[in-house]
Amino acid sequence: MHPAPENNEDDLYSGYNDYNPMFDTEDLENDVAFQQAARTSHGRRPPVTAKIPGTSSPRPLATGFGSKATSTSSMGRPMTGTIQDGVSRPMTAVQAAGYTKAAVRGSSFDPLGQAKGPASPLEKKTSDSLEEKMKQLEKKVNELVEESCVANSCGDLKLALERAKEAGRQERELLRQREQIAPPESINLDLTYTVLLNLATQYVANEMYAEALATYQVIVKNKMFSNGGILKVNMGNIYLKQRNYAKAIKFYRMALDQITSSHKQMRIKIMENIGVAFIKTGQYVDAISSFEEIMSISPNLKASFNLILCYFAIGSGEQMKKAFKKLIEVPLDVNYEDKYISLNDDLHTNLLIEAIKIDSLSQIERERKSLAEEYIMTAAKLIAPAIEISFAVGYDWCVDAVKASHYVELANDLEINKATTYLRQQNFNQALETLKMFEKKDSRVKSAAATNLSFLYYLGNELEQATNYADLAVSSDRYNPAALTNKGNTVFANGDYEKAAEFYKEALRNDSLCTEALYNLGLAYKKLNRIDEALDCFLKLHAILPNSAQVLYQLASIYQIMEDPNQAIEWLLQLITVVPTDPHVLSKLGNLYDTEGDKSQAFHYYCESYRYFPSNIEVIEWLGAYYIDTQFCEKAIEYFERAALILPTQVKWQLMVASCYRRSGNYQKALEKYKVIHRKFPENVECLRFLVRLCTDMGLKEVQEYITKLKKAEKLKEIREQRIKSGRDGSARGRKEGSADNGGTKGERLSAKLKALPGTSEPYESSSNKEIDASYADPLGPQPERPKTAARKRTEEDDFADEELGEDLLPE
Repeated sequence: MHPAPENNEDDLYSGYNDYNPMFDTEDLENDVAFQQAARTSHGRRPPVTAKIPGTSSPRPLATGFGSKATSTSSMGRPMTGTIQDGVSRPMTAVQAAGYTKAAVRGSSFDPLGQAKGPASPLEKKTSDSLEEKMKQLEKKVNELVEESCVANSCGDLKLALERAKEAGRQERELLRQREQIAPPESINLDLTYTVLLNLATQYVANEMYAEALATYQVIVKNKMFSNGGILKVNMGNIYLKQRNYAKAIKFYRMALDQITSSHKQMRIKIMENIGVAFIKTGQYVDAISSFEEIMSISPNLKASFNLILCYFAIGSGEQMKKAFKKLIEVPLDVNYEDKYISLNDDLHTNLLIEAIKIDSLSQIERERKSLAEEYIMTAAKLIAPAIEISFAVGYDWCVDAVKASHYVELANDLEINKATTYLRQQNFNQALETLKMFEKKDSRVKSAAATNLSFLYYLGNELEQATNYADLAVSSDRYNPAALTNKGNTVFANGDYEKAAEFYKEALRNDSLCTEALYNLGLAYKKLNRIDEALDCFLKLHAILPNSAQVLYQLASIYQIMEDPNQAIEWLLQLITVVPTDPHVLSKLGNLYDTEGDKSQAFHYYCESYRYFPSNIEVIEWLGAYYIDTQFCEKAIEYFERAALILPTQVKWQLMVASCYRRSGNYQKALEKYKVIHRKFPENVECLRFLVRLCTDMGLKEVQEYITKLKKAEKLKEIREQRIKSGRDGSARGRKEGSADNGGTKGERLSAKLKALPGTSEPYESSSNKEIDASYADPLGPQPERPKTAARKRTEEDDFADEELGEDLLPE
């Protein structure tokens, strides 16, 4: 029984401050035994007789190992590890804890043996036997073959070939050693086959066809390789690449004979190769037999399309129809139902459907369907003019055949493609009628057709019709960037650049890669004099289309507006790397260099422009003036004669030719030229003055005649000037009096008539500069800044527009 404590709580921490008095270090200085032990040389401490509290019997304590004093246990025997009579008692139970029988004074306690350092590495098994060496060599050959394949997949064909050759050398060494110790049956034929096949493959990859054929021959002729005959297909492929079609067909047939019917797909592929080789040689009948056999065994898209090509080559219309029906009946193993539409609101099902929309299997299905549609579209365009009496009838037959198949949606695309074909044939009325048929179709097809119609009417400058169909396209599909671009174009043509920019921005929000909308947005900003924003648009477009000549030209034009000729020159220099023969760009460069004062560079680019387009009056005039300034009047004559040939009704260029003769000292030719000019332009005062001067200097008799004509011409000139002045005064007086006659007074009509007549001091011009530029327009030079028209997609309409308008359209 224990009495209960005074308080109800036990002292949980009692006893922790109690300790053994022998561990008290405060009185060590007064402990005689400890001080004596500390003063001894060996640090021994004499036995302590004090009892340890809590023990039942006294036990002497040892202060170190190796003590020579005899220590005994309570049973009277020596303690383990003590030395008695010079012999240490062997250690027993504590040996595993790190104690040794030879306990030397000063040794450290190291039970894990860490003082000995790391363990020595395991000795490798050494075997000098031939079998072991051959195993190592075989392993090395496999590693070389693997390295060769990896290098080939990485595109390092040279390294792949080197590794393949090294593997061949090592494999031959292995065979030589194995033949010395083992019978031929023990040879690893699979390794030999692998090495040779890899070597031949690397030869083909490096286009070393002769070596590849020799290596394949080694495999094929070795009867020990059971499947070596299949490699004759590879040999046939090499002959096909070398355009040796007869040998290619021979090896294909040999391979076909050695492949059993169980390898169905392999046989079909070889038969396809045979058919292609027959097409290359023009043996269409033999090719037809190969493709017909394929279609009877396992129909596929490629074989059926090639069959259509062969029948088209021999001109068999009925067979083309049959082959086209076979093409649209080829099974694609694709589920045509819209399986990606959820029929309920189950969240798990909807997430699953969203996931499988973009998985690899659905991607394969889309690729198959897209390939089939491409084959069908191409085949229809090819055979339509050949299967019926006219293109329209043949195309209608193809459309009807497609509508009866599971490619129903493709029929609308065929109809639109029919319209584009009419455009290529320049049959615009039929194209418009075909596209107008889609106005009552569903929204997608209606939007596509209306977009193309707006595109066509815009190119024909029928802005009202273009606006109507652009509105229809936008209302049918507000997210169609091409429709929005065309709508912006119609607004742009009416001069509302702000609103046009808004449509272009909306098109870019729907499709950030719509280059037509971005280009036209830059033009709109340029018209609004928002040069920085226009520059930003064209710089973005340059990042998308780095080699677009139109974009580079617009960038140079903007920098020229910003009065930065150096940047303009830089962009034009980039432009001539894309279109090196564009005379307009070359003349633009010459003009910029001339403005900067670099006459030599200006002369170079003007000469290049003249070389590609020798009818540009501005270039001809600059070159002629340059030679006159440099005192080479004889060379200037060539350019002024060219200008006179281009503009025969302008007297200025012929006067310049005569002036060059006169400046170079050839007065006789100058006189003859002035006489020719006088006969063509008898009232030209400048010509008569030079005739009077030359005849006077040369002492000719007809000088008096030319003086009389000069006086008459000058008098006539004065009368004309007075009439023109009086007509102007009369018209001004009439306007002041409030005359509202739109036809003008008689004096105004007279003055207008006199203006059209040649003056005495100015050369006669029959047409303005604008008319001249239109007559001699550069087909490669930049066109007026007309907005680009975006069709539904880049089709034949766009190609036609490019041919007609040059730079009005930009390729997608």
